[in-house]
Amino acid sequence: MKVSREQAALNRERIVEVAARLFREKGYDGIGVADLMKNAGLTHGGFYGHFASKEDLMIEACQHALDKSLEGWHARVEQDPQGALPAIIDNYLTARHRDQPGGGCPAAAMGVDVARMSPGARPVFARATQQQFALLQGLLPDGAPQERRQQAIATFAAMVGAMVLARSVDDEVLSGEILDAVKAQLLQD
Repeated sequence: MKVSREQAALNRERIVEVAARLFREKGYDGIGVADLMKNAGLTHGGFYGHFASKEDLMIEACQHALDKSLEGWHARVEQDPQGALPAIIDNYLTARHRDQPGGGCPAAAMGVDVARMSPGARPVFARATQQQFALLQGLLPDGAPQERRQQAIATFAAMVGAMVLARSVDDEVLSGEILDAVKAQLLQD
């Protein structure tokens, strides 16, 4: 049975949303096309009507997840420009974020997969990373533009690195200690 264009667009959007969550939870190699489609409530056979390959879906899912992440940061800035940076750091470096990668930062959850894929997803990540750096740079109050950019890069790298390490260890106390230590360092100013 043929679906309408509107339904096809809704199906594609659903696939991308589900893939963005599952790729962050399970990694690129941790989930197959059949399971992605099943989780989206669609049949495996319909996948290739939407995407040429799983990697094409990964690229679009990365873009979707990165856009949502940036939207959240921008909303935080609009809510409280002065308190946005500490709020972003405090919200990012939490056990909740650590334990729910499917809704969390794409850089911490998908960055390693993107680095191992063919070059298609890298420009998506590069653009979003530049946007995150620019947002953080704009929130830093002191210093010349280049100094603030370096601080923004260091801040984001510390946040992502802390999350990756916190998720990598099998000791919950150590994991929490990693998050708390990096949060304390970033918030000490």
